[in-house]
Amino acid sequence: MDAAVRRALALAAGPENFHTGFDQRLIFASDATGKQFPPEAVVRAVDTAQISRVLATCSAHGVPVVPRGAGSGLTGGALAVTGGIVLDMAGLNRIIEIDPADQVAVVQPGVVTGDLQAAAEKLGLFYPPDPASTGFSSLGGNVAENAGGLRAVKYGVTRDYVMGLTAVLMDGRVFHTGSRTIKSVVGYDLTRLLVGSEGTLAVIVEIILRLKPLPEAKTTISAVFARLDDAARGVGDLLASGIVPTAIEFMDDDTIRIVENYAHIGLPVGAAAMLLVDVDGPPEVVQRQGRDVAALLRQAGGDPVRLARDKAEAEELWRARRAAGPATYQMGPYKINEDIVVPLGKLPEMVRRLKEIAKQRQVTVVAFGHAGDGNIHVNIMCDQSDPDQLDKAIQARSDVFAHTLALGGSLSGEHGIGISKMGFVTSETDPVALELMRGLKKTFDPKNLLNPGKMWPPAG
Repeated sequence: MDAAVRRALALAAGPENFHTGFDQRLIFASDATGKQFPPEAVVRAVDTAQISRVLATCSAHGVPVVPRGAGSGLTGGALAVTGGIVLDMAGLNRIIEIDPADQVAVVQPGVVTGDLQAAAEKLGLFYPPDPASTGFSSLGGNVAENAGGLRAVKYGVTRDYVMGLTAVLMDGRVFHTGSRTIKSVVGYDLTRLLVGSEGTLAVIVEIILRLKPLPEAKTTISAVFARLDDAARGVGDLLASGIVPTAIEFMDDDTIRIVENYAHIGLPVGAAAMLLVDVDGPPEVVQRQGRDVAALLRQAGGDPVRLARDKAEAEELWRARRAAGPATYQMGPYKINEDIVVPLGKLPEMVRRLKEIAKQRQVTVVAFGHAGDGNIHVNIMCDQSDPDQLDKAIQARSDVFAHTLALGGSLSGEHGIGISKMGFVTSETDPVALELMRGLKKTFDPKNLLNPGKMWPPAG
């Protein structure tokens, strides 16, 4: 980026919002993957008009732009792998409106997910998507990745709550999609197209989100299993029972052990698996369904099975589940973190295959995740500085993906593709569909400047 381009970008962004110093570039060089790609400059977004000017200037000078929210992504989607600028969206963090009558919220992309949930609950409303990173991930990032989370079993994922968007194309044009209405079938559904596009099509500057009435009550049931197959059977029995739980979370033996070492909350070290189940709704329904869920899990082999006595005990159990990600680092200084999805009926088989892969490749594989929708977080632990260990871990990842696809699954349920899984996309995606996707990218971003080098490998 030469001096003339830097001057043009400083003018478009405002000099106080344009940074080329090494310290600022280093701050925005990495995300939760731990990989580092320092950008050539950082622009702090302040409003739609400024973003439009910046994108148009970058388009005119051929400068790549990488939109970035909280930097909590796990696949490298916010890394400046081809240089250019990082567009820091974190400062656009205003909840513009929460409308109880329409049951919608209008927010800027930098709003932290948990902050919207708390604000909505004060008005008796509920924003259901609940990624484990809810305390620090931003809604713009959630939309870009189509984040799921713990409550997806009953309530779905981020895409199910995005009603409309305001976004900016790479050439600076601003456009709107969707509406505040529950139904709208006018034209192609560009809103759903942008959700999960990982910042490769447009920069999202405003989001209309659907809210729901806040559930009156909820309860948490925990179940410990001596056999992995019994835990999987318990999940199947519960899903077939007619009860629609808010969440069904699974932790394997290694996860239980490391979380207990990390959080010290009395988890049953030595168990083969543990399930956490939430149900919500009217108090009388929650009480009955809580008892029914507990009985189902006991019949499947759960022992002990407990209903949380109060809100504090329930929160302690869920704190354990949310700690699973950071706790994995006790098993090694580096992990390959994947979020595969398999059909619900194939969940027991996939979990068994993960154990086989760990034994065959002589690596540690820690598995936990959203059993109610077949989304397993697979963590392959290794010492990155040891070439032999790293090679075994990479081979294990290929095994995991091969088994996932063989069972009719998908390589990502909520983390996205970014750069981490880009080389595997063609294994899952139909060639004609991939051609159509590349055509859409060219329509939105003909110069390939908006978050380039992400989602799929170059043609050929």
